[in-house]
Amino acid sequence: MMRRSFAVCTLVVVIATLTAVPTAAAADPVGFITEFGNRAIEVLGPSTSAEQRLSRFREWFRDDFDVAGIGRFVLGRYWRVANPQEQQEFLGLLQEYVAQAYSARLAEFGGLPFRVTGTRPNGEESIVTSEVIGHSGRPTAIDWHLVDRGGRLKITDVNVEGISMKVTERDEFAAVIQRGGGRLDGLLEQLRQKTATHN
Repeated sequence: MMRRSFAVCTLVVVIATLTAVPTAAAADPVGFITEFGNRAIEVLGPSTSAEQRLSRFREWFRDDFDVAGIGRFVLGRYWRVANPQEQQEFLGLLQEYVAQAYSARLAEFGGLPFRVTGTRPNGEESIVTSEVIGHSGRPTAIDWHLVDRGGRLKITDVNVEGISMKVTERDEFAAVIQRGGGRLDGLLEQLRQKTATHN
């Protein structure tokens, strides 16, 4: 179910889910993203175990991402035909799936320089631009899409070098659903199996 394109977004989610952001930064998109990068180095250090990374990843993805909005986008038209129970199960499985898929890869990004380069409005969203300098010295451009949800900023999408996390996941999951005859059952079952290891 996971293709190589899914792994491209790992760097984006690594930095975005590494730390809870102080309330004072909630109204400031630049401050919000800057906090992520500044604290990422510490969390990604060698002293953090794999289980600790997974635990923190679960918490921060739940708290700092617009999980419901991402889930609706990812399922697209299939969200509208799913019943409430399926919708809730999918959102829970989505959080765990992303946490497990990315947390194992976190350590390799420890210590990479990160800096915010700008911000711009995009409808109801704010887009914060940034870059991460890899081990080769080449910068990777990252755009963060943020929206205000009841006075608190939430991440709605991240683009790395033009590749959208939401769109990548939508394409992955839509392919699974289509192979299952347009029903959500097949996707839910695959997600259950993939996330059962650490539950």
